[in-house]
Amino acid sequence: MKPANLHLLWRDRAVLSRFRTGVSLHSHTLYSEESMAFVPRYTGAVPFVGHAIRQQERRYFERTGRPLDFSRAFWRPPLAPSEALELEKRQIEDTLDLDALVSLSDHDDIQAPVLLSLVDPKIPVSVEWTVPSGATFFHLGIHNIPARRAAAVMSELAAVTFDPRPGRIREMLAALNAFPETLVIWNHPCWDEARIGAARHADHLENFLLQFGPLIHALELNGLRPWSENRQVIRAAARSGHPLISGGDRHGLEPNANLNLTNAATFDEFVQEIRHDRHSDVLFMPQYREPLRARMIETMWDIVRDYPEFPADRRRWSDRVFYRQDDGVTRPLSAIWTCHEPWPVKVFLGGLRATKSPQVRSALRLALGFGLDGGQEIAS
Repeated sequence: MKPANLHLLWRDRAVLSRFRTGVSLHSHTLYSEESMAFVPRYTGAVPFVGHAIRQQERRYFERTGRPLDFSRAFWRPPLAPSEALELEKRQIEDTLDLDALVSLSDHDDIQAPVLLSLVDPKIPVSVEWTVPSGATFFHLGIHNIPARRAAAVMSELAAVTFDPRPGRIREMLAALNAFPETLVIWNHPCWDEARIGAARHADHLENFLLQFGPLIHALELNGLRPWSENRQVIRAAARSGHPLISGGDRHGLEPNANLNLTNAATFDEFVQEIRHDRHSDVLFMPQYREPLRARMIETMWDIVRDYPEFPADRRRWSDRVFYRQDDGVTRPLSAIWTCHEPWPVKVFLGGLRATKSPQVRSALRLALGFGLDGGQEIAS
């Protein structure tokens, strides 16, 4: 079995004529809690921004005597559920001229799709479920949970995350498989998000596949991970026999960089195509060709910019970024910095704002390298 047909829009737009529907999977709304721990990793070697953040870290250490711990900070994506849904639909309907199916899946939270489904019952109730596994953790995209069971299922998922014994994980996955309309996807399986080392992560991956692979329906090619990592996913799927599927992992204002193409008219039909026909057509959009670090800088800008058109409680970036203080209480930065932004933060924001200049953007593209993984191309 071929795990998926891969299509590149910049090489073959004619492929769209064979399909009626585009499917957007795995994107986030303001209900997701996102760690800031990635900031120094992605910006360390980036011109302008890396220097600004190092200044911020030095200044913090001078004032407090301890290093700035980004893992104590988290942010929430800027878009409300309806805005995220519209962004993904617009790319599919306007750019591709296809019907749109969109499944939003926040981290361990179903509020966004539940709210949307009150207006449109066809909206799938989905979640990105965190599953601890030994020294690491994995994320499973659970799409199209039956609406009548959604609250109970979410409570059960949270309980397994808290007590992730293999038997409990297996029982939970078996219960999800009992819903014929539900799709279970292993999101970015080859990403060593816990940073335990490539070899240890590979061992955990193989063990997780061995234990739970038959209860997982597809492995994700991720639109925010490098192609070298997605190639590893392709090899893993070839070994395990899983189909491959898209997952854009959008957090900011850039719509998902990959999608599924199908002739299914409903999400239930699409699920059957993956679960039973085990067939998948994945389309990579042109934004996937852009340097990954440049795209991450764009996302960071989406995090820290202000949105004057938004409601007052999420208009400022400091209302959407939170810090867990020494007393254990989590507060938005707007409550911590009541007068004005500290000087190091102004430097940090200035570095990010510089990236919006066309001249700086051109320089960044040259410095970071244009193309997949610094110039490598997807193998057709």
